[in-house]
Amino acid sequence: MKIEKQVRDDHQAKLTVEVEAEKLEEMKRRAASQIARKVKIPGFRPGKAPYAVIVRQVGEAAILEEAIELLVDEIYPEVLKEAQIKPYGSGQLENVVSMDPLTLEFLVPLEAEVVLGDYRSIRKDYEPTQVSEQDVQKVLESLRERQAIIEPVERPVQAGDVVTARLSARRLNVKEGEDETVLREQSFPILVRDAEHAEDDSDDERAVERPFPGFSKHLIGKMPGDEIIITHTYPDDYDEEDLRGAEVEYRLVVENVKARTLPELDDELAKSLGEFENLEALVQQIRQNLEEEALDEYHEVYDAEVIDQVIEQATIKYPPQMLEREIDSLIHDLGHRLERQGLDLELYMKVRKLDQEGLRKEIEPVAEKRLKRSLVLMKLGEAEKIEVPPEELERESINAMNQLYGSLPEKEARKLLKQEVYTTVISNVLVDLMIERTTSRLRDIASGKAGSEAEQTQEAETAADAEANPAGDVQSASVVEAENLPVQAPAETDVSEISDAT
Repeated sequence: MKIEKQVRDDHQAKLTVEVEAEKLEEMKRRAASQIARKVKIPGFRPGKAPYAVIVRQVGEAAILEEAIELLVDEIYPEVLKEAQIKPYGSGQLENVVSMDPLTLEFLVPLEAEVVLGDYRSIRKDYEPTQVSEQDVQKVLESLRERQAIIEPVERPVQAGDVVTARLSARRLNVKEGEDETVLREQSFPILVRDAEHAEDDSDDERAVERPFPGFSKHLIGKMPGDEIIITHTYPDDYDEEDLRGAEVEYRLVVENVKARTLPELDDELAKSLGEFENLEALVQQIRQNLEEEALDEYHEVYDAEVIDQVIEQATIKYPPQMLEREIDSLIHDLGHRLERQGLDLELYMKVRKLDQEGLRKEIEPVAEKRLKRSLVLMKLGEAEKIEVPPEELERESINAMNQLYGSLPEKEARKLLKQEVYTTVISNVLVDLMIERTTSRLRDIASGKAGSEAEQTQEAETAADAEANPAGDVQSASVVEAENLPVQAPAETDVSEISDAT
């Protein structure tokens, strides 16, 4: 058997295999015997007809087709071994080049390869966001507002009241093609801001007043039954595109007024909110939560920027089948998120005016970025000799199984009690932990924290390993399977936001 190997630019290998005539003849006779067991040949018991009779009965072409299938099944593992191929997945028979001698052409996707650059030279200032006392106070005030006592009052509207009003809006100076109606009359509860916060343009969404900053201050001093007309021109950079530059007239009729009484910020309030001994304990918990959230948000941005630099330095090769699988995974994730929002993928595509090909094309850049990130992180973990303690893997795997089990109906949950399911969960958890630890290690390198004597020794060992194995093949299949991680579902699902979870 003669084999010629050609590695293509798309990281697939074309293998041209010339088979000995004797081997083909052997397979033809084996194929004929199999066919004779399935086809009734007059005068002979199943499988007992002579070769020449079988050929006359079914034809040379049918036997040859069956023979080539048998031949491919038998020689393919040996072809990969002799060609020194590490496949990503199953190859396929592309062409029968010649029948004399029999020459077959295979196309085999190759296992991904990652060659890292000088990632240890990457440096980025590490300056986590600090939680201020004002941040803590905002949370405390929000908790007070949630515990507020709301009671009807017979007096003019004051700051802090909740006013129910019938509200409608129409566009002035209507242009051709525009709809005059901005809002059909409906009743809305409106929190009346005080003068200090009436036009608060804070980044906190809860602090942004709708339909525009300063709107509620027009209600101060009004009584039930009063009618108010407010005209507002929206800026050209307003977040709602259809209102940019629009002049809108709002008409309100006050229906009722309710006063809000906020509880005192004291130990009693703290105890009512949970197992807190006093107000100080509540404040400590709030500060801790804010610090953890701020650090997580900072790390998300910091890590992404550092990983992007590593990817820019690296040489990454993978076959198209690997990218297609990543696209499949993202579409699967998108479908699940839509289901949780009471939608489905078909409706989503219809609204977006996309067919399957269009959806895959739109998702491809996100999938490519996520795939490269996964491959690079796995290679980094190998280079940095990242390991996960067995007890941590066991603990996290049990937690994952319990969460999965608890989230499903009993009938579906019972299906999880299979060894292959548990094995898959362990594999995914292991890779998640590896990626988490590798990302943390990379963060230490980029921030300059990785400089101890022990780390320098590890650096020397890593350099020696890299020199001995410069190509660094990556176990691609496990990487892709392990990257099926949950993605934060945005308020309005959009394929462009999928990358937030990667």
